Amino acid sequence: MAKKSAVEKNEHRRKLAKNYSGKRSRLKALISDKDLPIEERFAAVLKLAQLPRNSAKVRIRNRCEVTGRPRAFYRKLKMSRIALRELGSQGQIPGLVKSSW
Repeated sequence: MAKKSAVEKNEHRRKLAKNYSGKRSRLKALISDKDLPIEERFAAVLKLAQLPRNSAKVRIRNRCEVTGRPRAFYRKLKMSRIALRELGSQGQIPGLVKSSW
């Protein structure tokens, strides 16, 4: 099991990213618009820098829904390889048969 604080921190980042996604995309569009004067673009860069760092989508870490493990994450199933193997062995994942010999 992962530390509860790490899982909560990641959930907080998800919430911030969702709240600020519109504002971030508008500012990034202004920054990349080459037709605008350099002063307006620079002002947009400064406004973007004022937003919380954790509101960036890049800072979100994929974690296992079952254990909270941050590594060996399967996106399709939203769980780690270890949790997948455990649940597969118990027969709780439809269509998955773990082979052992």
